[in-house]
Amino acid sequence: MGIVYIFCIIFVALWPNFALQLLGWLVHLVNVDKFAGDVQITLAGGIFGLIQVLIYTYVGALLFGWLHNKFLEK
Repeated sequence: MGIVYIFCIIFVALWPNFALQLLGWLVHLVNVDKFAGDVQITLAGGIFGLIQVLIYTYVGALLFGWLHNKFLEK
């Protein structure tokens, strides 16, 4: 997930308007620029976002593994 997030950061940095249009399609908003039009990518924001993605992925994987093992118990 960290690698996917880094690719996402690069994509948004290179093509911000297209990324904003894709976000609008994803969340079914016609005027997504009204809500996220002034968002800027910064190094600190990218690093903190990456840390969040890694933590959320780790916690989700732990929860999934725990539930998987719980349902397999006899």
